[in-house]
Amino acid sequence: MSFTALIPARLASTRLPNKPLADIAGVPMVVRVAQRAALSGAGRVVVAADAASIVDACRSHGVHALLTRADHASGSDRLAEACVALGLGGADVVVNVQGDEPLIDPVLIARTAALLDEHPDCVMGTAAHAIGDAADFRNPNVVKVVLDARGRALYFSRAAIPHWRDAPTPAALPRQPPALRHIGLYAYRAAFLRRFPTLQPAPLEAIEALEQLRVLWHGERIAVHVTDTAPGIGVDTPEDLERVRRLLG
Repeated sequence: MSFTALIPARLASTRLPNKPLADIAGVPMVVRVAQRAALSGAGRVVVAADAASIVDACRSHGVHALLTRADHASGSDRLAEACVALGLGGADVVVNVQGDEPLIDPVLIARTAALLDEHPDCVMGTAAHAIGDAADFRNPNVVKVVLDARGRALYFSRAAIPHWRDAPTPAALPRQPPALRHIGLYAYRAAFLRRFPTLQPAPLEAIEALEQLRVLWHGERIAVHVTDTAPGIGVDTPEDLERVRRLLG
């Protein structure tokens, strides 16, 4: 199917300043992400940046980049602006690929995009994989998702869900259904992506600090692809960056 991969990128980062431009074996990180996204079969790959320095770095490596407003509250707002600038039609599919995922699996990007064809009742698609470590299950930095019988999201949480009431030990992981870790990769129809920033933020979104809960709060549906492969390392800290550099060096 045809889709556009959009990569939001901003310079401000409390833990890793100038993160999109971090050098990884001679290539800026955001360019690495764009190169991975290009392998997914996307019709086009575009970086939506908040600074001219990011746009210049992308263009110097042959990556299409747009300069967007610097005051957007979230990556979704930035991508909504990019949809308008690119003239995307309402039914066009857009995949939001995070700019700090230089090891993202291109197949997973394509599979997430395909969810919207498979689930015409859903306005968004995303991905998850089974949690195999009890420590990850209890970790609030690992976002969990539970699904309905048709593979649509019921809820996202930082809490350990689903709660196994009769677990043999407190540390035991749920078996059926398994606990699922949410992967921060999103597919949208462009019409909904443009509408999303206009939706009233949800109380649950504020409590959990999870923007995707706004979608469920307003009665919309999110399809979820469960992959057998855990995602590559994301870059949030200097330590993460060094791990990725070692892998790609």
